[in-house]
Amino acid sequence: MTDAAVELDSRPTKIMYVAEATAHGGREGYVTSQDGQLELKVAMPPALGGDGDGTNPEQLFAAGFSSCFHNALVLVGRREGLDLTGSTVAAKVGIGPNKQRGYGLAVALSVSLPILDQEVASKLVDAAHQVCPYSNATRGNIEVTILLG
Repeated sequence: MTDAAVELDSRPTKIMYVAEATAHGGREGYVTSQDGQLELKVAMPPALGGDGDGTNPEQLFAAGFSSCFHNALVLVGRREGLDLTGSTVAAKVGIGPNKQRGYGLAVALSVSLPILDQEVASKLVDAAHQVCPYSNATRGNIEVTILLG
């Protein structure tokens, strides 16, 4: 499945939670969250010329997108009375130059719903893609491919 641009207003009508994080030193520094739950060293990955001795924004984005999308699956699945035992979502976030002389991202989500048949799983993934805040935030400006396996 590939994400297509959809004309929907996905902005929140009410803010229920605000996460706060601060970067110190860009891609060669560290990040912290306001509540102290996150304190990570950040480093350029070897593929981009760094030593890889720390996490990077793409890994953090992949972690956020995969956990958020999985939660959307669970939410939609629960509404439908489905058993999602053993389900997982893995995210790959790619970065590279774009045509505007900057950089862009591409995302591939691999969804595993081992005890659901393919048709039910596909409908669930489509519904979760409409619910997930990361899906809504990236729709139309980042290529998001969803692989169901």
